Amino acid sequence: MSQHKSFKPPGGNVKARNVLKRFERIDLLKKRGQWKDGDRVVALVKTKPEE
Repeated sequence: MSQHKSFKPPGGNVKARNVLKRFERIDLLKKRGQWKDGDRVVALVKTKPEE
């Protein structure tokens, strides 16, 4: 059953995500200087999203 339009928040669901996809984590690590080419893609270090 779908939710009626009047119950949805204005502007859609704009809640910030607290879990990043793998490519987002790699981009963030590159930006922080913690990633170098040739590093393994699996078993990445834990990262918190930027705010």
